[in-house]
Amino acid sequence: MCPGRRHRRGGPHRRPAGSCRGRGVSQPVHSPRSRARASRGPAGAWNVSNGVTIGRILLVPAFVVVLFQGGGHQPGWRWAAAALFVATSVSDSLDGELARRRNEVTPFGVMADPIADKALTGAALVGLSVLGVLPWWVTVLVLAREIGVTMLRLVVIRHGVMAASRGGKLKTVLLSVAITLYLLPLAGWAATLAAWVMTAAVAVTLVTGVDYVVRAVRLRRGARAGGSRTGAAGRVR
Repeated sequence: MCPGRRHRRGGPHRRPAGSCRGRGVSQPVHSPRSRARASRGPAGAWNVSNGVTIGRILLVPAFVVVLFQGGGHQPGWRWAAAALFVATSVSDSLDGELARRRNEVTPFGVMADPIADKALTGAALVGLSVLGVLPWWVTVLVLAREIGVTMLRLVVIRHGVMAASRGGKLKTVLLSVAITLYLLPLAGWAATLAAWVMTAAVAVTLVTGVDYVVRAVRLRRGARAGGSRTGAAGRVR
């Protein structure tokens, strides 16, 4: 019986099932997609999106092997290494989109996704420096920032999650483009363009690294201030 309705003298008025339209009463409407998501239940570690992430990690050693074929300076192998790097980088957005659409976000995926990113970037930078294409100070600086920000997130995770900023996303794009250009056997103005893009990527890397430190300090202070206020309120009560 619908709320807000009174019985008639002749007895309760029967309404068809599902036709209740009383005041303030709303029936939830579920789309086929939302019902399909709910029917899946909690996602396990073994799913499609995590499979893509694992595939990205397994492609890292394959990328290194291709990069160093022919001494690391044959144009054909350098083009192949660049193509493999681009394909692996593009798949980064694929596994995240799959996880959200299929309701497959898992602790394993959250942990493995950044590992796949850092492994690919680190392998490319170190490989280019070993070949003498990229100065070592660039590789050390970028990797120090990547590892430092990752450790910083782990330290402050109990206070809150530091989501990727716009600057961080810009850094990722610039660094991926710069690495791709350095992987290609370029010369002349194209090599100069690669150097400028890498310079911009390093600059944004440093700026966003400092920004993450500032955000982490604010997050920690805010959590401590909130905890102290809660404790004071408890003592007053």
